[in-house]
Amino acid sequence: MTPHTDRRGADEAAGDSHEKAGHKAGCILNRPEQQSLFDDLALPDEPMLWEREAETDRLAAQIVLNRPLETVYHYLIPDVLRDMVAAGQRVRVPFGRGNRLSVGFCVGVARSPETVRELKSVESVIDREPLLSPRMLELTRWIAGRYLCGWGQVLESVVPAGVKNQAGTRSVSCFEPVADIAKRLETVKLPAKQQAVLDVLVAAGRPLNAAEISDLAGCGTSPVNGLRKKGLIRAQRRRALTFDGETGPVAREDDLTPNRAQQLALKTICAQLRAGRHRTLLLHGVTGSGKTEVYIQAIREVVSYGRQAIVLVPEISLTPQTIRRFRSRFDSVAVLHSHLSDAERHWQWQQIAQGGVQVVVGARSAIFAPTPHLGLIVIDEEHETSFKQDTTPRYHARDVARERARLEGIPLVLGSATPTLESWWRVETKQDSLISLPDRVQKLPLPPVVVVDVRNDPQTTRGDSIGRALQSAMRVALNDGGQIILFLNVRGFSPVLWCRACGKPVKCPHCDITLTLHRDRRVALCHSCDYECAPPSRCPGCDHASIRFFGAGTQRLEQEVRAKFPGVSCVRMDSDSMRKPGSHERALESFRSGDVSILLGTQMIAKGLDFPNVTLVGVVEADTVLHQPDLRASERTFQLIAQVAGRTGRSDRGGRVFVQTSSPTEPAILAASRHDYHSFAKHELQHRREQSAPPFRCLARIILRGADETILRAHAKVVSQHLQKACTTGELAVRVLGPAPAPVAKIRGQYRYHLQLASEDVESIHELWKASAEAIAPVGSVEMTVDVDPINMR
Repeated sequence: MTPHTDRRGADEAAGDSHEKAGHKAGCILNRPEQQSLFDDLALPDEPMLWEREAETDRLAAQIVLNRPLETVYHYLIPDVLRDMVAAGQRVRVPFGRGNRLSVGFCVGVARSPETVRELKSVESVIDREPLLSPRMLELTRWIAGRYLCGWGQVLESVVPAGVKNQAGTRSVSCFEPVADIAKRLETVKLPAKQQAVLDVLVAAGRPLNAAEISDLAGCGTSPVNGLRKKGLIRAQRRRALTFDGETGPVAREDDLTPNRAQQLALKTICAQLRAGRHRTLLLHGVTGSGKTEVYIQAIREVVSYGRQAIVLVPEISLTPQTIRRFRSRFDSVAVLHSHLSDAERHWQWQQIAQGGVQVVVGARSAIFAPTPHLGLIVIDEEHETSFKQDTTPRYHARDVARERARLEGIPLVLGSATPTLESWWRVETKQDSLISLPDRVQKLPLPPVVVVDVRNDPQTTRGDSIGRALQSAMRVALNDGGQIILFLNVRGFSPVLWCRACGKPVKCPHCDITLTLHRDRRVALCHSCDYECAPPSRCPGCDHASIRFFGAGTQRLEQEVRAKFPGVSCVRMDSDSMRKPGSHERALESFRSGDVSILLGTQMIAKGLDFPNVTLVGVVEADTVLHQPDLRASERTFQLIAQVAGRTGRSDRGGRVFVQTSSPTEPAILAASRHDYHSFAKHELQHRREQSAPPFRCLARIILRGADETILRAHAKVVSQHLQKACTTGELAVRVLGPAPAPVAKIRGQYRYHLQLASEDVESIHELWKASAEAIAPVGSVEMTVDVDPINMR
């Protein structure tokens, strides 16, 4: 298996022919099937300038590079670096014909046998301490194999840039005892303060800077200088964190008293914790059933053992409300998300690695947090598509979490009111265990859902977003002093620019996507490549002055709300309005305090929010996802409606939900209106089985990109032919579909074709890729990406 994905320039292109390049350069390959690091070595035929006789006590480092290669290269470790190179560190090594220095990760060290010659040597060591533990190296190796990408690509991805760059640090002098300190102290009597400093250094077991010594020994710098003059301690320059990421105090809160269903859920989770074994538990609880309280009290159990927990939430759920709930219950909580600076992320990473953090709360990449004493992993809203990374390595955090939990021998808890069908199928086939929270806390009823057919609504037919029934319900809610949430999963003002003369949409010149009008910025914007221009007054195709704007986005909905409800405070939340730091928090706080009566926005308001005074939720257009060319369209529609409906009825005031749709008989919409996940899952699983779709088949998607569509189409056919031939030759039960233009046929000036591989098991797809990767490697300007278990099919 030698996957070629997302090529990054000439240097990586040279690395794509990795076996030849490795042999010519004198680097030794490590194939997965080898039993020993040096079995079946392939040496170059001609002598190299760097040839040297190997010594029996020489060590070789196994190095992987940030390239789309599976190859593990071997480099001799010079004597001067012998005690410095360890697995998990980054090193600089010469690579390729020109011996250009490249940064790689050391993934192992082994003794070099006498027969090995002609290995290049490690040039230098970058990190003083390993960035990754042996278990994390094992996990990243699994990710590379599972998602068909280079091991080095995975390693480069899981360690944050701020950690690699040592952001927020400065060079300081650190002190440690000399090697023979015990022998020297036999003939030396020290003053009390010098002895105190020495005792602190010996007890620490690591170099300390002057400030740390002063805090621990209770003295100034004079005793340190005295010990240096006597030759009892030595100084060295190290980088120390100067960034202080400590947050202010948070008012502590007591645990809530769990109801019977929560007690049973906790009992099940704690039984697995005490047994000390891995098991995946699916916590299926309706919205408002108290899943977060179950997580918190289960983590309380973990912390009592002196262990740590990782809680993954969607990025949009990392609200101050969520963070506050954890910080009010635990002494030390680290929060990892995309808005942290490099210095903040580095500081958090160090705190976690030193074991000083009880709970790590974060988005997708927090699954790689360097917790030394991990005891539990929780994934909240496990159905969220944001847990799948859309760049190499294209891992799914849920599956990575399952593998990490297996390696650690700990439970994994997946929580959702609308679990993915993959997770539900694992429960039905007894691979995972189910925990149910069927009712809301305090026995509050789920809100009634009214499905409104807007096809004949006089207001929507004339172009309004808010139909007559929803508008009347909004007036009632406002008159009663309630608050309203309106959900529309479309940004901008108008998502379609269309020419009435030629009948064609106005598309981005670089993408096969219609431009969206953003009236507040006075631009027409491409939501794929961010191309923008002035809103056209004439058609770019026929030059006719017949441009019309169709459809509604959140900006247009906001304008309509303000027109229909003058004087009523309204806030819009989408990625356009929430650009400024802190704007997200300010908007939610103003809604929580009652200063704002109507909150409208995209899916960032669809989950994780708990506002007791919300008495009405309106789904303005339930069909935005339903009719997309995606096998998960029905599932996502059900999830969105069910999740946004759960934002109301969270107090004794009750609440109602209005769902506007042009497809009122769709099974997903009807099931969501009844809050009936079980019937939806049964219906959709039967449909998936008939279509041989996930979870009954494993999928991989191959996407090819290129600026020349003719060359791209020809290469896509070659790829398909090789894959078909490999299936026949290897008798592999893999179905190859395509090639065909991708649903979005052009992005950022690159044409796109794709193929799909389908099989009953992912191992067959891996075997096919291993047998075909060399033959189908892209050439020239063509780029290729493989996506195992794809979520985005556009």
